[in-house]
Amino acid sequence: MSADKKDVSRFTEIRNAKAFRDYAIAERFEAGIQLRGTEVKSIRAGRAQISDAFGRVERGEVWLYNAHIEQYAFGSINNHDARRIRKLLLHAHQIRKIAQALDAGGKALVPLRMYFKDALVKVEVGLGTGKKLFDKREDLKKKVELRDVQKALKSRRG
Repeated sequence: MSADKKDVSRFTEIRNAKAFRDYAIAERFEAGIQLRGTEVKSIRAGRAQISDAFGRVERGEVWLYNAHIEQYAFGSINNHDARRIRKLLLHAHQIRKIAQALDAGGKALVPLRMYFKDALVKVEVGLGTGKKLFDKREDLKKKVELRDVQKALKSRRG
């Protein structure tokens, strides 16, 4: 087996399904995350959930709250707390940009996905504005219309 081939099952991506439904994402950032060894093993096993998570800027640092990373099954007494607060690693200019947007109001820092980049765990976070109920309904209508068009095109070809 050559070194070029990658085992797809080893590279897990955890997505936030609620993010694009509840928020209009304006800008995205790729951040590192400060983790313990057992947390990395749980993420690699796909045992994480970020749908309820959010970010805050405190004392010039970005923190991720409510991200649930299950305790590692084969961990010792040094296993991590599942819902502990985790530090996001960003450049200073990115932190300033995020802090200004959050201080202005009306925006939220939402994790979009958690994934592996080489051996490192990365979190893609986005600055989002909350959608109203009628915005969500419009999005659903557009999806249904697009699906109907795709179905009509498919039946026409086949």
